[in-house]
Amino acid sequence: MKKYDVIIIGAGASGLMAASAALKTGKSVAILESGDKPARKVLASGGGRCNFTNAAVSVKRYFGNNVDFVRSAITKVPFTEIINWAQDHDISWEEKTEGQYFCATGAASVVDALLFDVKNADIHLSTTVVKVLKINDVFKILTNGEEFSSKSVIVATGGVSFPALGVSDIGYKIAKQFGHKIIPIRPALCAISTNYFPSCLSGISIKVQISLNKESIEDFMLFTHFGLGGPAIYRATVRDFNDIIINMTPNVNLYEIFKDAKTKNGKKSTYGILSEFLPNRLAKWLSPETKNIADYKDKELLELSNRVTKVTISNRDIKLHGLQSAEVVRGGIDTTKISSKTMESQLCPGLFFTGEVLDIAGDLGGFNLHWAWASGKIAGENA
Repeated sequence: MKKYDVIIIGAGASGLMAASAALKTGKSVAILESGDKPARKVLASGGGRCNFTNAAVSVKRYFGNNVDFVRSAITKVPFTEIINWAQDHDISWEEKTEGQYFCATGAASVVDALLFDVKNADIHLSTTVVKVLKINDVFKILTNGEEFSSKSVIVATGGVSFPALGVSDIGYKIAKQFGHKIIPIRPALCAISTNYFPSCLSGISIKVQISLNKESIEDFMLFTHFGLGGPAIYRATVRDFNDIIINMTPNVNLYEIFKDAKTKNGKKSTYGILSEFLPNRLAKWLSPETKNIADYKDKELLELSNRVTKVTISNRDIKLHGLQSAEVVRGGIDTTKISSKTMESQLCPGLFFTGEVLDIAGDLGGFNLHWAWASGKIAGENA
């Protein structure tokens, strides 16, 4: 049996950051990874460009039953610390949009830096954890090969999105074994299926404002052959929502524009006006009639305006795409019995949880990777 001070289950973003932090405290560290290579999700993140942090990191960009749980970690590990880490490792970065940081040379550069930081750890690939036992104050970890023991275990197994990357639900099983509650999981940061729009609009991308509950999102939406995708929809799916209301001409008072045109340019068509703000295919679908705008009643113009600016899709008419394509999951290990300051279980001393395995999901734009770095570092320092 191999003995270590700290054993980390999972060689993803939070696991590798936890290992780096633990090594800096002088601990001996082993990382057990079920796949044949580390950091597979990091390599795939940001379309391979790795959106590794965001200047807008704050509690309001995270979601779960207790989002305040993230406050301590993201305060201790602000985005500037991650930028400094990147600079220290000669990682060049660029801002795709203001405050959204991507690796200029691709995700592999980030993975190389992570692996450099854990070069003194023992990484065991293709090692599947079968069972975790605790005898007195020592953990015994049974795998498909060797057995390991340590006084601290960090569970950094991630969520169960992207199963093609070899993800596992072992993290949930370990948590449940030691008394932790699991919040039911669902796909998040994903496309949706809906029959509201016809497939002939597929491929069109427009900037929209989406309202759900008390929050609104302004970003780009993509029409697909099965429904809707794009950043606006992805961001909507990580939030709690019932109906979603889509304004396809945000920051434009379409009804007033229609009425003004009716008075000043009565021979113009509503399609012609809509095509000034929307792609022709979409404008034609929204207003197929060719009659002059002067021939419309104000009530009809208001109805058409609402058809564009208040598209209401009921929750029952929305189907989230599955875990196969979701970037993250909502749900996971309930944070109620976990210390937000150390990531340690309050039910089982020496047991820590980090990253997406917890009931924390971040917004689109580098927030999930930042949570992985921050929670991993805190766990590694305290294990």
